[in-house]
Amino acid sequence: MEIQSLFNNGNAAWLANVGTLVEPTTKAQYQAESVILPLGLYSHSDQIRQWQTSVPQDTSAIGWGGRTVDLLHSLNNNDNISMNISIAGNNTWQAGNEVFEYSISPNGSVGRSNYEQTWGLYPGMSAAIDHQLAADYKNLFESTFSKSSKGAIDAHLEFSDAIDGIADFQTTFPDTHLAGQLHMAARSIAAHSTLNMQRQTFFVQFGGWDHHDEVLNNMNGMVPMVSQAIDAFYSALGEINEQNNVTLFTASDFGRTLTSNGEGSDHAWGGNHLVVGGAVNGGNVYGNYPDLYEGSALDTGRGRLIPTTSVDAYFGELALWFGVSPQDLPTVLPNVTNFYTPSATGPLGFMQIS
Repeated sequence: MEIQSLFNNGNAAWLANVGTLVEPTTKAQYQAESVILPLGLYSHSDQIRQWQTSVPQDTSAIGWGGRTVDLLHSLNNNDNISMNISIAGNNTWQAGNEVFEYSISPNGSVGRSNYEQTWGLYPGMSAAIDHQLAADYKNLFESTFSKSSKGAIDAHLEFSDAIDGIADFQTTFPDTHLAGQLHMAARSIAAHSTLNMQRQTFFVQFGGWDHHDEVLNNMNGMVPMVSQAIDAFYSALGEINEQNNVTLFTASDFGRTLTSNGEGSDHAWGGNHLVVGGAVNGGNVYGNYPDLYEGSALDTGRGRLIPTTSVDAYFGELALWFGVSPQDLPTVLPNVTNFYTPSATGPLGFMQIS
């Protein structure tokens, strides 16, 4: 498969048995409830949020990607478009205290309907909208809405012009939703100089992995989609000489039980994750790959494995590579010092951090 080739060529790495932890946890501590455990273990909604916030003991709505960009957004010389771009709608990961995501579709930015039309009554309607948005409103809510609407229009026009000015790739992307999202991410990266962007995050999503039944058939259909889409994305980055500057990583809510429920698997805890990029120390598996048998030292029941690598260590290495300083790392990842003393060296070693 394509990901196997990326791994063999040193451009991809695997992280073993990663999951949400508040503090290092053993099976005895789990059974005795003598450690703080993540809220809502084995719950989709809770664990999705915690993977995106890296604060599993709380119901925070601020993501670690958002906290990262709160620190670094001044590196970009663009006040119209957020450093955080989502191609999969609203998400917690990119929500910060000061910044939020700029949401686009796989086909690009979505503007106000007919605003840019130059025929019929549309120019007059657009002029009327501009006049309303330029007015000086005394009411705080009206003023905020006006500024936000004007900013959205300006961002759409600027982003669309930048993307339209980029020649498409020779790489052929598969006709899948995931590949479409990654195609738009690659086009946006190609336009980063035009948009005056030095740092960007992109959020894409591929759901439907909750295989309580028909797990083998479903995986046989879905895993190749992931492999082919990532391979096309990495190839496109090569065309614009950005492979060393972009890192793709996976995140989920939890792994799956080692034991079957008959035709599928159920909600578990620790799982394995993929990192791809030219700055990845690839061709290796990082962390401690667990013993895969029921009743092991990590098994809380039915093969639900306690993570041996915390999301904080995983994300801490990525944040350092992205430009977060070691002293600021606890601001981005409040629990990180429970697993690692921040330094210029990453906690796991899978990234080339300059």
